[in-house]
Amino acid sequence: MPKVVSRSAVSSSTDARPTASAAAALRVYYCICGEFILVIERSLSALPKRQTDGATIIRCQDSGTENAIVLKLNAISTDPVLVERPEGHERQYRFSCPRCNLLVGYQTTPPPVKSGPYLYILRGALTQMQGQVPKDAFDGEAALDPSEVETQ
Repeated sequence: MPKVVSRSAVSSSTDARPTASAAAALRVYYCICGEFILVIERSLSALPKRQTDGATIIRCQDSGTENAIVLKLNAISTDPVLVERPEGHERQYRFSCPRCNLLVGYQTTPPPVKSGPYLYILRGALTQMQGQVPKDAFDGEAALDPSEVETQ
């Protein structure tokens, strides 16, 4: 049998400029239950918010001035829901966590994901730290009075 000889060299420099692939780090987001839900090229906190419900707006299709955001959503689609808005009704095609069925986002066009111009991620639904509740998960919720809580 012939001998297999391999050689390799590793070179690195602290003075080297970062490459485009190193600068475009992907961010991973998880459901409150710990299930992986979203990989995206930008931070959700840096994206615009929707005025109607505070959901994060993710552009899924190129427009004349802006490029689509690269993402992968790991969620299951649910039945569409008709939501009443001040200017009329809106049909939402919702997406939920495959493990715990928590609602994580929606779009206004029928599935699959990214079939419409925007995908909306609900405020407080996702976290970057697996198993940790996001800071804004309970924004807008009234705090319970400890005297009203029933103990068994």
